[in-house]
Amino acid sequence: MTRRKTRRDFMGQSATIAAGYWIGSQAISRAQTSALNSLSAASVGVGGKGGSDSSHISEQGVRIVGICDVDQRTLTKKAREFPDAVHHTDYREMLDSLGDKVDVVTVSTPDHNHACAAIKAMRMKKHVYCQKPLTWSIYEARMMREVAQQMGVVTQMGNQGTSEDGLREAVEVVRSGALGDVTEVHVWTNRPVWPQGVGRKAGEDPVPKELNWDAWIGPAPMRPYKEGEYHTFNWRGWVDFGTGALGDMACHTCNLPVMSLELWDPIAVTAVKNPGIFENETFPAATMLKFEFPKRNNLVACNFYWYDGGNLPSEDLLSNLPERFRLRIAKQREGGQKTSAALIVGSKGMLLSENDYGAAYTLLPTESFKDYKKPEPTLPRIPHVPEAKGGDQRQKWEFVQTIKGEYKPGTMSNFGYAGRLTETILVGNLAVRAGEGQRIEWDAKSMKSTNLPELNKYVHREYRSGWTLG
Repeated sequence: MTRRKTRRDFMGQSATIAAGYWIGSQAISRAQTSALNSLSAASVGVGGKGGSDSSHISEQGVRIVGICDVDQRTLTKKAREFPDAVHHTDYREMLDSLGDKVDVVTVSTPDHNHACAAIKAMRMKKHVYCQKPLTWSIYEARMMREVAQQMGVVTQMGNQGTSEDGLREAVEVVRSGALGDVTEVHVWTNRPVWPQGVGRKAGEDPVPKELNWDAWIGPAPMRPYKEGEYHTFNWRGWVDFGTGALGDMACHTCNLPVMSLELWDPIAVTAVKNPGIFENETFPAATMLKFEFPKRNNLVACNFYWYDGGNLPSEDLLSNLPERFRLRIAKQREGGQKTSAALIVGSKGMLLSENDYGAAYTLLPTESFKDYKKPEPTLPRIPHVPEAKGGDQRQKWEFVQTIKGEYKPGTMSNFGYAGRLTETILVGNLAVRAGEGQRIEWDAKSMKSTNLPELNKYVHREYRSGWTLG
């Protein structure tokens, strides 16, 4: 049997894992992966988070055979770690060139390039690890989960808190009914920590000879290069490239409540506080959003509130939090460091997670839960692995071992789950475009606003010539 045929047969076996963890998984026997005991990978983006993503995949015994980055300086630096890998500055060229020499692709680029790179890789039958947020647009998130299921590949989004025992335990606590009926969720963040609420500077600067600016722009509308404005970090605040504070952190901070309460497909979203998109260029410096969710299975209707840029829930709510945390909030109000947290409010109590990744939690009021007995585990726990020291590395271990068939539960933040999480979150950015106080009625099935059709053009956009989803 040829190498090509063996890999394609194996990938067909893993379709259930890609479909969505919480509804079940399918074991893959070791015999089915006998031809895969030596995996190879290509990394799209190897600077910043892409640097650790490629290194962590390599630590799991995967051979890095290709590295791609739009900046030749970053490529040169990473080549010291992977001297045998081929270099490219355009991921399309790299994937076409390597073909069947690659089993796994990591995608760690700015948000606007995620979908084009990941879907091309999946259509080539590659297993894909992609950074959060999964995509730049709502439509792309839907496409990512549909293509992953269609191609039967193993996938994982980089919200590493999903692999923490603490998050999985907290999900079990909420699902057990310990908090009673949950009617409110409040999540706030210390983001943005990059410029937002600013316009585009006039003019242009010479493109550095080491930078492939066309590939960095990718499917987004072309614009002149400006030193330090977009590349390498400040892109998150620009609507053409990033998804703002919501896109940056909600896949982490909202992960616990979304998973435990099935917060999919909001029926409406309102930007309660919203200065609006600045000059059609950047997200506002601070927002407060309200997502509305109807009854779901045996769960009551629930409102989810998001706060960024220093906005906080009401004092009536915050007064119920532990004193040590209220002291931090008091310092924030005096101009100190901003806080982040997720608070789930039920009829019998509350759950507070001060950890951006949901890895730790406190049940409130503490006196009501002093004799609380945790429910029996219903979610798997990733075993202790010496070479996977932190949550980020544990998530890579989960991904690679699922590909090999050695970890039978499968990846929890696969694109079946992560696509729905990302869709839910990105509807919030439509509300930011709508204006303050404007309630968007949302039909998730058709991915359309039913009362403000003028917003539907932002669900997806036309790509530049040469850039496609696959």
